[in-house]
Amino acid sequence: MSFSDKFIRVVKAVLPAPFTIAVILTVFTWCLAFFFGNFEGSFSTRFLAVAASWEAGLWSNSLLVFAMQMMLMLVLGHVLALSKPIDVSIQKALMFCKDTASSAAVVVFLTMLVGLFNWGLGLIFGAIFARKVGEKFAQSNLPLNYPLIGAAGYAGLMVWHGGLSGSSLTKVAEKGHLKNLVSDFNPDLATSLPSQITFAETVFSPMNMLVSLTLMIVVPLILYRVGKTVQSKVPNIKVQIVESSKEVYEGAERLDYSKLVGIAFGTIVLMVAVLKLVFQYNGQLLSFFSPNNINLMLLSLGLLFHQNFTAFLKALESAIGGVSGILIQFPLYFGIMGMMKTSGLVDVFSQGMVSISNETTYPIFTFISAGIVNIFVPSGGGQWAIQGPIIVQAASDLGVSLPKSIMALAYGDQLTNMLQPFWALPLLGITGLKAKEILPYTLLLFGVGAFVFLLGLLLF
Repeated sequence: MSFSDKFIRVVKAVLPAPFTIAVILTVFTWCLAFFFGNFEGSFSTRFLAVAASWEAGLWSNSLLVFAMQMMLMLVLGHVLALSKPIDVSIQKALMFCKDTASSAAVVVFLTMLVGLFNWGLGLIFGAIFARKVGEKFAQSNLPLNYPLIGAAGYAGLMVWHGGLSGSSLTKVAEKGHLKNLVSDFNPDLATSLPSQITFAETVFSPMNMLVSLTLMIVVPLILYRVGKTVQSKVPNIKVQIVESSKEVYEGAERLDYSKLVGIAFGTIVLMVAVLKLVFQYNGQLLSFFSPNNINLMLLSLGLLFHQNFTAFLKALESAIGGVSGILIQFPLYFGIMGMMKTSGLVDVFSQGMVSISNETTYPIFTFISAGIVNIFVPSGGGQWAIQGPIIVQAASDLGVSLPKSIMALAYGDQLTNMLQPFWALPLLGITGLKAKEILPYTLLLFGVGAFVFLLGLLLF
């Protein structure tokens, strides 16, 4: 047995299920908030304060809306993947997937490329592509290390925050955002900040371009090498394509099976999305890809590609089970976010890093602190709202480049997605894999990413 196979076996033996990890993190954060948070008073007073912050996060209306958006994105994306046109398109890309090594390299390269364009599309694309690779090898009765392919399909979450849909990068590109972010606690600093930090200084900066290019080259090569050494077996996965096969319709069910009705409604929904892009977003495609608009596109394409409501609903029934874990675990992580924010623990982590930093080391410590915070607050937008003001203040005090500091946060946030199973839940639901099966390989991606990100921050 090779070293990699031994390592995989050890990781599988010690890692619990994602729900168990979420519960452990909840209890751990509860203890941190109680003993080290900014709550005051007696034991019972502090206990109730932590409980209130946890419950406030647990049932936060805005976060629950976000959870529903994510679940719809995953279900509708899976529904789309079950259609025949998508299956035909992916089969063409599968021609390059001849064994575990080549499949891992192709999946990770394309997934990271899509992830740099848009995190939501990358999340769905990677999961769907990984499953289709598994289906191909299962159908051909060929050996494949399916967990490695699943990890490759998750790699888009390692680069997304440095891409065109990065939460902090898109927010600071909005005019006036930086000033509004710090105006409540430091009005003097707000007046000295630039109105915006454009993509030219973040996404398309020389540092980020080089870092992203390096990852796009190095990661596929490493996974190709790993694919040559790990054990493989025929994956136990069934081919999923949903089509409507009934030929004789009676009464009102003609509407259910009608291609004319299905395609017409799908076209209407698609036209709504196109009109929004043209008139509301002035044709700016990158700004258009919000969760709601992605779901609108997925809904329209799902209806168009399945052609009738019956086939669409059959695919929906098949796909819905993939979000069961997300449904219950999202609120748990929202509760963790509530405790982290209300207790001031994020400030403690971040300001602790600032206190031991100088102009050279601050981006590194920001990278590390962002990675730690992301384990407890696995949301780029939520993390920027909490940690952003501290980073802006510290960068100003230390005289450090603000764009570089924001990129350090983006790198830390996206890197520890390879440790945190929260965003892996969609992929696990679509592929049928378990977290402990892919985490040995995502740990490898974590190590590679950490080296590349730190090197980039040190060289620029």
